[in-house]
Amino acid sequence: MTSPPDLEPAQSTPFGDLGLDADLLNALSELGYEEPTPVQEQAIPPLLAGRDVLAEAPTGTGKTAAFALPVLQRIPIGDGRAGYPSALVLVPTRELAMQVAQAVHRYGRGAGARVLPVYGGQSIHHQLQGLRRGVDVVVATPGRAVDHLKRGTLKLDDVRVAVLDEADEMLDMGFAEDLELILGSAPAERQTALFSATISSTIARLARRHLRDPVRVTVARVPSTDAAPSAVRQVAYVVHRGYKLAALSRLLDVEQDPSALVFARTRTEVDELAHALSGRGYDAGALHGGLSQEQRDRIMGRFRDGTLDVLVATDVAARGLDIPHVSHVVNYDVPSAPEAYVHRIGRTGRAGREGVAVTLVEPREHRLLRNIESFTRTRLEVGKLPTVADLREKRLDLLRATLREALLGDDLERFRAVVEPLADEFDLVDLALAAVSLVDGATRTEDELEVPTATLPSPGGARRAAGPPGVGPGGGGGRGKPRRGQPAFGGPVRPGGPSGYTRPGNAGGPGSRRPFPAPGDDGVARLYIGGGRRAGLRPGDLVGAITNEAGVRGDVIGAIEIRDDYSLVDVAASAADRIIGALQDATIRGKHLEIRPDGRSAPGARPPRG
Repeated sequence: MTSPPDLEPAQSTPFGDLGLDADLLNALSELGYEEPTPVQEQAIPPLLAGRDVLAEAPTGTGKTAAFALPVLQRIPIGDGRAGYPSALVLVPTRELAMQVAQAVHRYGRGAGARVLPVYGGQSIHHQLQGLRRGVDVVVATPGRAVDHLKRGTLKLDDVRVAVLDEADEMLDMGFAEDLELILGSAPAERQTALFSATISSTIARLARRHLRDPVRVTVARVPSTDAAPSAVRQVAYVVHRGYKLAALSRLLDVEQDPSALVFARTRTEVDELAHALSGRGYDAGALHGGLSQEQRDRIMGRFRDGTLDVLVATDVAARGLDIPHVSHVVNYDVPSAPEAYVHRIGRTGRAGREGVAVTLVEPREHRLLRNIESFTRTRLEVGKLPTVADLREKRLDLLRATLREALLGDDLERFRAVVEPLADEFDLVDLALAAVSLVDGATRTEDELEVPTATLPSPGGARRAAGPPGVGPGGGGGRGKPRRGQPAFGGPVRPGGPSGYTRPGNAGGPGSRRPFPAPGDDGVARLYIGGGRRAGLRPGDLVGAITNEAGVRGDVIGAIEIRDDYSLVDVAASAADRIIGALQDATIRGKHLEIRPDGRSAPGARPPRG
């Protein structure tokens, strides 16, 4: 069967051509990775061959896989002694340390790779335990790596591969001296890879001192002169991760018969999102390289003739797609590279039509959004999500239009026997109101909860308040630049007794902006988390999860009580809904845990809303 002219056949993944072993290829297949990005194509082969690499690659181009996959293949998995990793990855911020460590863990899970993130703001005791158990790859911020080197708890004698990720940012943050100390403590015969958005003279000097005859890798930029289609309105909505599906549903609900092409990163995400949208009543289908040609043709036929409202696709599967009536392109995740963003939004606004490009942005993804704006030379509009009131008004507008069409029709006579007896008993307007209310109730969706407000950091790095006092500037997962010597969030919470109970009082430390309300103060809510000591939870894990995922400061967190099978956390009531929503889909110590308002409110506290 030949493919339709507007869709190229899916290509098989060429990762196997790069020299990666079977375990890594299986991991990539399970994660839904379809083809390598340019930086991966250029960097993986020389790294697998043992060469040093100097790479000029902006954020969001797939750098993590470019160095993580060769690292995992070149080091002896499982041989790392206590405190002696086989590979060291240095990154500028704690957020990036967590992201990179999670990615390395996913790639190396099949081989049993042990990965440990090491960064400031997390309890050092947790890191000490991880180092003592033995670790293959340490992903560290320079400051905390130096702390462990000075303590003697991190030893670099066995390091075979060292990676500097976003080296330019580490130098901008004042880590030059730390980098020299760390690299000077590692074996001279190690392999070294340095990744930087730009190769400045300072980066070049660093490379000359610590890299041996490196292979130079440069990710070419597509010229941006015609980067953004002029007929496309580009708008971004800032949404916490746990509310992205609700936000997308809200946007689809307020549009008039949209024909939406939604992009997700991997095959797995495409399948899950299409299934979730179908469960919410949308005609949604999935398109990715894992489908047979027959399946692809059937899905594309439905989308082309308008019987499918929403098509969820990967970038590779959507290549060559040319359907003029696509009204909306939705980036469910911020594209990993600005070029991908341009290619995606070019699928709408065709044949003289206007189009809308929507991007759902998590606060932590603000740098990817800035990269897109810089590349396209366009300042994206940051929109406000439609509210429940907006949704109801839209529904009533549609109902009003439907009634007008019915009144102009001639098929109403058969209902006269229902209306006339009631007209003798009730006012005609009241009768009409009752009929409209029945229709409205039949079409109303159950999902009418407000999506919490989220904000992006300002360009200078400070985070604008996103709600009442106590929910303001905070972690949010963005790669901000904390001042040296300061934790990136309010500071570690110290367990205070055998029950694991702690009341930090002012979790933000001396520099915090406001103290946590004392017991009995109005405005405290208690949250139940379905994991405790048996799940290995510590107060620092909960503080880290809340500040990173919900984008709140440490000073909105009060008492933490760790029980055997569950935990209780006091938080500012103004932040409770935001925290619950953000942690719904997050993991804590690798586990998805139930989080909800505790039935027993904190002493004297007002229970959280909703």
